[in-house]
Amino acid sequence: MANSVKTSVTELPESRVRVQAEVAPEEVERRVQQAARELGRQMRIPGFRKGKVPPPVVIRRLGRDAVLDEAVRSALGGWYADAIGGAGIAPVGEPELDVGDLPQEGQPLAFSIEIGVRPTAKLGQYKGLEVGRREPEVADAQIEEEIDRLRDRLATLDTVDRPAANGDHVVIDYVGSVGGEEFEGGTGRDQLIELGSGRLVPGFEDQLVGASAGDERTITITFPDDYPVPDLAGKEAQFEVKVNEVKAKNLPEADDDFASEAAGFDTLAELRQDITERLQKIDARSLEREYEDAVVEAAVAEAEVEVPDKLVHARAHELLEDTFGVLARQGVSKEAYLRITGRDEETLAHEAEPEAAAALKREAVLAAIVDAEEIEPTDEQVREALEPTAERQGTTAEKLFEQLESGGRLDRARSEVATRQAIELLVAEAKPISVEQAKARQKIWTPGKEAAAGQGSGQLWTPGS
Repeated sequence: MANSVKTSVTELPESRVRVQAEVAPEEVERRVQQAARELGRQMRIPGFRKGKVPPPVVIRRLGRDAVLDEAVRSALGGWYADAIGGAGIAPVGEPELDVGDLPQEGQPLAFSIEIGVRPTAKLGQYKGLEVGRREPEVADAQIEEEIDRLRDRLATLDTVDRPAANGDHVVIDYVGSVGGEEFEGGTGRDQLIELGSGRLVPGFEDQLVGASAGDERTITITFPDDYPVPDLAGKEAQFEVKVNEVKAKNLPEADDDFASEAAGFDTLAELRQDITERLQKIDARSLEREYEDAVVEAAVAEAEVEVPDKLVHARAHELLEDTFGVLARQGVSKEAYLRITGRDEETLAHEAEPEAAAALKREAVLAAIVDAEEIEPTDEQVREALEPTAERQGTTAEKLFEQLESGGRLDRARSEVATRQAIELLVAEAKPISVEQAKARQKIWTPGKEAAAGQGSGQLWTPGS
């Protein structure tokens, strides 16, 4: 119930604000009754069935202040979100939350939030910017890499009577142990591994180079700190290995027969042409993203945006938390990552500050363009933008739209669509010029050059320059 929280905003120095929030008495009382029902499900009181103690009895037994305290703790997160949404701010960093005295019955609950917010941009020129744009290109080396990949896929493995080298395959039996004790999953028979592939624990493959069929070796390795089996992570292990066979990879010749077998083409020239066209399409998509980023960065360079150091550091911590979240989904804990990098959180945050400052400037400029151009996406445009996400989630854009609306998250989705439309406007209004033209004018602007950011209009950005 977002309208149950009233807010007022006071601007503070260094892109910070104080949000004064007031929760309506009716909402406070609703939450008190809700908390009392939850507590009643856990209480045993003579005369009532377990879990069926009515809220008034719970409040009399525990006292209103105790129930109110529980209600505030459970509801404060939602009230905070409502207050931020109602204030219409884009928060950055961790908030300083201050909850006042708990109210008497029939009185509102007051709390305040002090938090950093997205800085405000003073726009410069953002339409008609001349931006260097390269043409799609495919290097001969890329084509050869694709052909080599196809050759590798059709390669055969032939048994050879010689010591194994990197690139060879070996068939081995092995038994692993840690501290003299065999461990689960540490035994294998007739396992085929490729030396030099880097697919096994570091050091394992290297110690088999030079081995011949019939050789037996003891291999000692140390499992990485982030190894997915916690009982083995960071520990030293020994493997007793017997080499059964050494196999050499036999690659087919890159000729017309190979082109026919690999991809159904009559000639190698036709295969090369197909690879070239596919790589050009991939590069063209990459080029579009490069050019889009270049146009936005050119608009940022024309604008004036002050980003206080504290705000940059707060955003750097947010970026770091995003990284930790991605790593966690990949099975790497924050603690393991810090051990691997040999850095602490604060050091990593400082290293992320340039990226954080650039992100804040970009967001500020795009938000200013949305305001300047009065971009207001329609419901239909929001639904259209939601279609890819809805498809991935196995639902419809309409249902996802309704979910966002009922959950109070529709404004955020609409804001993201508005930002996307602002980027599209910039790109449509920009004037692409060749990289050669940009260099000839000697007005090349590259991201990260702070000196360039303060220069006047007409600066040029060239991808890859």
